[in-house]
Amino acid sequence: MIRILVAEDDSAMNKLVCNMLTDKGYEPVACFDGAQAMREFERQPFDMVITDIMMPNADGYRLAEEVRQTDKHIPILFMTALDDKLSQQRGFRSGADDYVTKPFDADILLLRVEALLRRANIERSRELTAGNLRMNKDEHTAYLNGEELPLTVREFDLLFKLLSFPKRTFTRAQLMDEFWDFDSSATSRTVDVYMSKLREKTADCDGFEILTVHGLGYKAVLR
Repeated sequence: MIRILVAEDDSAMNKLVCNMLTDKGYEPVACFDGAQAMREFERQPFDMVITDIMMPNADGYRLAEEVRQTDKHIPILFMTALDDKLSQQRGFRSGADDYVTKPFDADILLLRVEALLRRANIERSRELTAGNLRMNKDEHTAYLNGEELPLTVREFDLLFKLLSFPKRTFTRAQLMDEFWDFDSSATSRTVDVYMSKLREKTADCDGFEILTVHGLGYKAVLR
């Protein structure tokens, strides 16, 4: 059974989320502050973390950072009333994979949980397929119609990231933080250049397209 850590200091909200997850066949474990959640995460394995941000003892940002030090691939979903841009940026940089703002629709929350777990399985398998494109992260190889597609290491990593989270928009700043060194001379324009190259190299791929989200960044959309 899939075990999900739920960190939420509001007892009524915590119970609601746990009941929703139980009804869908998941095994939720309730925690009511960040410190308790960290102890629980160290005590037993989990397949996913759902956490509020504003909690006593340790907030959701710190919890996400601690979890990421132990497991870089477990999906983390932030569930919070903080919906401003800066809070979301800080959330993603601390290790969150997705963000749901309160009040939320129960069906949407469950769909996001399912999507994140599905993507985590892709990450754990280290392989993904999108139409006639197949990528293997361990080998750092990509094959288009059975023939190897020449990608640089950074091009491969960028494309694998986008395809692992279809429809999710990654800002230029997020991509630079993850794929370029802090002392790099790269700018947001550098990201644009790489995306242009990826579009050229994957022009014959029939399973997806890379879209520009104006004013934000990029996302991959499956066909």
